[in-house]
Amino acid sequence: MARLEDVAREAGVSASTVSRALSRPDMVSEATRARVVAVAETLGYRHNSAARALVTGRTGLLAFSVPSLANPFYAPVLAGAQAAAEEAGCELIVVVTNGSSAREQALYDRLAERVDGFAAAAPLAAGPLLTDVARLLPLVTLDRRVRGVSSVVIDTPSGLGDLGAHLSGLGHRRIAYLGGPEGSWLDPRRLRGLREAATDCEVRALGPYPPEFEAGVRAAEAVLDSGCTAVVAYSSTLLLGLLHRMTMLGVTTPGDISLACADDLSAAGLAMPDVTALRVPAAEAGRRAVERLLHLVSSGAEGAGHQLLPVELRARASTGRLPRPRG
Repeated sequence: MARLEDVAREAGVSASTVSRALSRPDMVSEATRARVVAVAETLGYRHNSAARALVTGRTGLLAFSVPSLANPFYAPVLAGAQAAAEEAGCELIVVVTNGSSAREQALYDRLAERVDGFAAAAPLAAGPLLTDVARLLPLVTLDRRVRGVSSVVIDTPSGLGDLGAHLSGLGHRRIAYLGGPEGSWLDPRRLRGLREAATDCEVRALGPYPPEFEAGVRAAEAVLDSGCTAVVAYSSTLLLGLLHRMTMLGVTTPGDISLACADDLSAAGLAMPDVTALRVPAAEAGRRAVERLLHLVSSGAEGAGHQLLPVELRARASTGRLPRPRG
């Protein structure tokens, strides 16, 4: 592998001049900088990641932020993103925001000069901030649309409409929606999709809840107190906690209450016992987000293209016709 000294000798300048030409081009003449860059490329010195960043202006690194690694929804998202990055010869850095907009902003500031671009899943930062970030750094958001920022959104709001129509068709007239997480851009749109489809139903919003098993356990009491005969949860993990608690209390599904959720993660290895759910293209969403990001990086474009990915309702044994009153 070529060294800094090799480039200096071939270019006929000192090693310090090579260093300045690659790291501080303003400190050398344009002719010297061009000669050093040409020699560095010829000798393959750019294959060193730091040198490549200086020579080409790119690091080959992409950042992908997610709110949490505990939420199994993001496992296939990151798998798809990783595959797309590797196919392009790039490395993917995964960063966790812990659902904090302040941490998001700190990550943008800290990584702006280290990565070629940033993909952000369900970001909570203010829209104007994300717009400003997109002006300085290629940025793609997943499951959130912001003016001036490219995005990929999984169309769960229309899927919630399909779930609402499904439950209404089974005779249910009181549906509980377990929503969240707090501050989610997509969540009110999911609730609206459910309500617009189930026009002959009362849809009671409960939450917000984090996408956690224990949150589902805690939600059971609110669900039973609501008097609803069907429940739609935005998260499979949340629904599994609810189902566990219902079973412990002797409440049967769908005999006593019908259960459904907005994401079917059985393909990701999450145990889903015959639950009616939406098939969400999580891996495809991660891949599309990175592909869009790579396009922005390579083209230097600032466009705000948006892509909507469809979902599919999969009706299973957890939903049934409106049960007869108990006892």
